[in-house]
Amino acid sequence: MSVMTETGRPRRTLRHVGAVLAGLLAIFAITTVTDIVMHATGIFPPWGQPMSSALFLIALAYRIVYGVLGCYIAARLAPDRPMRHAMALGVVGVVVSTAGAVAMWDAGPAWYSLAVIAISLSCAWVGGKLGGA
Repeated sequence: MSVMTETGRPRRTLRHVGAVLAGLLAIFAITTVTDIVMHATGIFPPWGQPMSSALFLIALAYRIVYGVLGCYIAARLAPDRPMRHAMALGVVGVVVSTAGAVAMWDAGPAWYSLAVIAISLSCAWVGGKLGGA
């Protein structure tokens, strides 16, 4: 029989939060680097210039891959219940994507902003499944 100490609970909580945070940081970092590379290489137009729907579709495609990867990381690092951690990151994705859509509504097509919100939970589910759930 194991006894949970007062110092054990905060450490375990940090592991739960850390797993989700690691996945979020991975998504943010990889997406940001990819966006910078796409603009710097001329695949995307210079920052602030309008993009075609085809280019937004490319951006959405790699966001799906990176969303799955980040949720996979959250699931793999989770001390238990990997799917719960992946889905928690998916909920964070919905919140952050919604805030981004509101802030940047006129910066691109509405379908793109709505699609980024819509992919969050499905990416989380796939990442969680791949991560061991």
